[in-house]
Amino acid sequence: MSDAWSALAERIAEHTENYIDGLTRLAGGEGGDAILPLLLVEVAQVSSAGAQLGASQDVILSGNWEPHLSEDPDVDAVRTALAERLGPVDDYAEVFDPYKDTSVTPYRLSDDLTAVAADLIHGLRHYRAGRPLEALWWWQYSYFNTWGNHAGAAMRALQALVAHTRLDVAEERTMV
Repeated sequence: MSDAWSALAERIAEHTENYIDGLTRLAGGEGGDAILPLLLVEVAQVSSAGAQLGASQDVILSGNWEPHLSEDPDVDAVRTALAERLGPVDDYAEVFDPYKDTSVTPYRLSDDLTAVAADLIHGLRHYRAGRPLEALWWWQYSYFNTWGNHAGAAMRALQALVAHTRLDVAEERTMV
């Protein structure tokens, strides 16, 4: 494995650990009323890692197969805690693919945020098992296939929520 791949794997693993830690902490109640902007930061930072994967050449595994891992840890407790914390803003609408499927689809922030975490955790398990190339392959593949879309959708929803909380309040202040 080249030094460039090793360095990329290390960066993505660090982003992954930071995202999972931040998401878990926010789901557990940290951040208080600032949960929305803090989630926006978490998603933006991990999306930067995804962009690095998207800009990289394709990672190809020898034999073109992924080594077996035991079952991934369950992230449902984090999803449930996030859903409770987000309450009425958990549900939103999104266009899944603006080029192929322009119908509006219902989404949940809690589902999106934990879908990203689940994909990242799977790759992190390869990384921690001493298989950084497999980790990179998984992170890149799942970025294009699932977690990139979930992160992008969540980031748009979170940005809209943060904008509404700031701009709607500003409009009310200027009217008084």
